[in-house]
Amino acid sequence: MGTGAITQYIDVAQVVLYMFWIFFFWLVVYLTLESKREGFPIEHDRPDGSVRREVGFLPMPSPKVYKTKFHGDFVAPHERDFEDPMPPGKAIGPFPGMPLEPTGDPMNAGGIGIGPGAYTRRMDVTDKTWEGHDKIVPLRTDAHFGLAKQDLDPRGLTVLGADNQAAGTVTDVWVDRSEHMIRFLEVKTQGGRTALLPMNFCRVRRDRIKGNRVTVESILAGQFEGVPGTAHPEKVTLLEEEKIMAYFGAGTLFATPSRREPLI
Repeated sequence: MGTGAITQYIDVAQVVLYMFWIFFFWLVVYLTLESKREGFPIEHDRPDGSVRREVGFLPMPSPKVYKTKFHGDFVAPHERDFEDPMPPGKAIGPFPGMPLEPTGDPMNAGGIGIGPGAYTRRMDVTDKTWEGHDKIVPLRTDAHFGLAKQDLDPRGLTVLGADNQAAGTVTDVWVDRSEHMIRFLEVKTQGGRTALLPMNFCRVRRDRIKGNRVTVESILAGQFEGVPGTAHPEKVTLLEEEKIMAYFGAGTLFATPSRREPLI
């Protein structure tokens, strides 16, 4: 027998190879099971309108409890997704996986959005910093944050919708304490209500001729009255963030009837 051989037919290198194969097999199984903690079982639409759920080759993993620092325990996999209402739309064809045509007001879909207005039903609590403080707050509540002097201060500027009409006036800026960036602009609408405008859905324009202003392309000026509100004037929860972002996302396709038509 050669050096390292255990028997005449097996040596150390061969044993190590077999051990690697076994390890790699169970690694694939473990990762596949862990990937099913969110988004599974897969749902398939049937022609009769019912839904068939499929878990795949491997079964669902056993529930695991994740202990969060501020928001309690989180169990996965879970049954929360099955409790959500169905999207307010009807398939445009009898085949599985066909696009959904909205059956109601796609800008105000109620319990769950549709298309670009879809959102996740996150916890209805505020996101926290490492120290446990509210993560997203208006500047008026935290004197440690401010705007760079070389940048245009949007407070006091008029907000224009996609129809180039005045939707309201910016009254404050909401910042992310962890990321040190602007998340929302607080807008006082023409109707007198307060709405949060996501920073990534607007542009702060410096213009000497037309005047400094904030422009929004996703929704019309009048649709600012329908922006989902917040339960607290100086706090925004994770669920409220989702609804606000989804509203402006829905406007990119549903704000006007022409946006739903083909380009050609």
